[in-house]
Amino acid sequence: MPDPFAPPSATPRRLLLRDRLHAAPRGRLWTALGVALAAVGCAPPGPRTPDSALQGLRARVEVGAPLNASVSYLRAGAADGTRLILVHGTPGSAQGWADYLATPPAGMEVVALDRPGFGESGPEGARTSLEDQARAVAALLPADGRPVILLGHSLGGPIAALVAAEHADRIQAVVLLAASLDPAQERIHPMQQVGAWPAVRSLLPRSIRNANAELMALKPELESLAAMLPRITAKVVIVHGTKDDLVPVANVPFMQARLTGARCVRTVLLEGRNHFLPWNSEAAVRDAIRMAQEPAC
Repeated sequence: MPDPFAPPSATPRRLLLRDRLHAAPRGRLWTALGVALAAVGCAPPGPRTPDSALQGLRARVEVGAPLNASVSYLRAGAADGTRLILVHGTPGSAQGWADYLATPPAGMEVVALDRPGFGESGPEGARTSLEDQARAVAALLPADGRPVILLGHSLGGPIAALVAAEHADRIQAVVLLAASLDPAQERIHPMQQVGAWPAVRSLLPRSIRNANAELMALKPELESLAAMLPRITAKVVIVHGTKDDLVPVANVPFMQARLTGARCVRTVLLEGRNHFLPWNSEAAVRDAIRMAQEPAC
């Protein structure tokens, strides 16, 4: 199902909230009015690359029980290179990574999925379990055993971390980009509860409706994930903006303290940068990917 919030490809600045990932308590006004106002004035810039440039890159994979969903993804770059899997936040879609798909890092294959419940992936409703989301990502691990780097932005961060914990022998490195992993940082705004009322929920676009469900369920999911973080043995690169008011930089020390099994943990703090790093800090994101590829710590 196409993302109902996706605007015309000719106006990338007006991507609205399609790629507005993991809003904070102050931004979680998931009523129709709140969404509309945010779309007018507060949406991130989005990728420069138009959707039309992604034609021919889309494929699908069927993920079995208990997810039982058809997962859509975009693929570009070197078919035999290290696979970079890009995991968006909430809401979002694979098209939010258009700039990285249009110009893949040298020698790498880039795969960006529509997470279950978003973009062109099923199911229609939200799948709030990080485990279910991780199954969709794990279905994209290459069968030929090639190295894999995971990059998760915002709520995509804990999903990438869970995949790295459950498939430690397959993952070369993980990039946690403005990632929300600390359950102590999670709050539910009263307007989120209003957005969950059936009468209000029915008025919201699918992407916003499912995003609200994910955010309301996130804290206990992160509490469960915390115990698994030491199982990550890959190299980890943490990238976070110091002015991120959606996913606070306070998540960084939590990650540093819990990733005790990682081969090494490197942290990059971007002074004065906000939450929307994939679009306003592309050079820094690409540097993090190069850092993840380096064999040395």
